Amino acid sequence: MDLKQYVTIVQDWPKPGVIFKDITTLMDNGAAYKYATDQIVEYARDKQIDLVVGPEARGFIIGCPVAYSLEVGFAPVRKEGKLPRETIKVEYGLEYGTDVLTIHKDAIKPGQRVLITDDLLATGGTIEATIKLVEELGGIVAGIAFLIELTDLDGKDKLDGYDVLTLMSF
Repeated sequence: MDLKQYVTIVQDWPKPGVIFKDITTLMDNGAAYKYATDQIVEYARDKQIDLVVGPEARGFIIGCPVAYSLEVGFAPVRKEGKLPRETIKVEYGLEYGTDVLTIHKDAIKPGQRVLITDDLLATGGTIEATIKLVEELGGIVAGIAFLIELTDLDGKDKLDGYDVLTLMSF
């Protein structure tokens, strides 16, 4: 299935000059969403995944059905102040400034094999921060899966040494 035909390109959103890749049109097509999910599940099946981790919010949309299909749990990575129990955090750089991501301190047990999922790999900052959280808790990043990679932003360079799947490249 050509998943690109289900991604809507939005010019100048959220600001002039940005060409936004809207995955909601992929998600609202049951066959396309299932196909994309199944592709990630197939990629992960032989990696002995114990847990799926995804950053908010679109990492949840990708990761939860994958975790369900693999019959493993899902752990959310959220912005600071959004998780109710004790967390660890990592600060990471944005185009202008910084942000903080957190995960529950007990979300990952040492040695657990983790699949990280998200919708889009752009500059790689969010996923790099997510990897740091997983590894700080003793998790092993067994794979990283995205629907889309924006190749001109070189985010994959930050993931050198990790097994990465992208279903589409723009």
